[in-house]
Amino acid sequence: MAHSAAVTKAVIPVAGLGTRFLPATKATPKVMLPVVDKPAIQYVVEEAAAAGLCDVLLVTGDGQQSIADHFTRSLDLEAKLAERGNQRAVDAVRLPAELATVGYVRQDAPRGLGHAVLCARMHVGDEPFAVLLGDDLIDVSEKLLDHMIAARQRFGGSVVALMEVPPDQVSAYGCAAFEPTDDPDIVRITDLVEKPDPGQAPSNWIVIGRYVCDSMIFGVLEDTPPGHGGEIQITDALRTLAVGGSVHGVLFRGRRYDTGNKQDFLRTTVEFACSRPDLAGDFVPWLREFLGTLR
Repeated sequence: MAHSAAVTKAVIPVAGLGTRFLPATKATPKVMLPVVDKPAIQYVVEEAAAAGLCDVLLVTGDGQQSIADHFTRSLDLEAKLAERGNQRAVDAVRLPAELATVGYVRQDAPRGLGHAVLCARMHVGDEPFAVLLGDDLIDVSEKLLDHMIAARQRFGGSVVALMEVPPDQVSAYGCAAFEPTDDPDIVRITDLVEKPDPGQAPSNWIVIGRYVCDSMIFGVLEDTPPGHGGEIQITDALRTLAVGGSVHGVLFRGRRYDTGNKQDFLRTTVEFACSRPDLAGDFVPWLREFLGTLR
């Protein structure tokens, strides 16, 4: 049975305090830290736009005006760059405002991802929608959101992205139990456990920061008590829905870049730089030479 409601809206929570990156995030939102020459949040909005999600809602917190400024035209800057004949720079600063229609809603306190999603209820209404976390960067060419939207259209309900990790890493994530469907890349979720104790995880497949949700999740989130860490967890709400068989998972075997901690942020920046044709020619030889000097 096809579920024809188009998915056109994306919700991106960005209200986190970014404490792991202090003092850099004292005055700059973590999602605005650059990965090479673009803030991390721009990569996420670009991914949403590439999947046809042209209506993007950012769930923000205090002190995050710079995010809104980034996705708004800067006519004075564009004019100055144009006067200097730097059209490439004009295009670069104009692009963020042209990716999608970007709106904002304020999360009054950091009460968890589930609460951040609930803040989007009035904007989303009764439509299905995607949730993208700014800590996870997924290459647009992987088309993960496209696959998830297709799974939603076929099976209905909500869809999560799952990625296999070594057993010693599962306790840092939400972890899924599932059973196969007739599609080798899509499974039916039977249980979800947020940050299970080592040895208690139902599988090595974790939920990464991409979701396609049915609007019924809002009613479940309203009734979901605070869970792990005293916060309202989207994992707990999805677990409730999974009991009724309405949650599926797409098995993602591509590259995911985690920018949630310093080590992974640095790895991501280096990998992105090495993959850039305009940078790799000089950067990669230098990097090899530099690594050769380390003992």
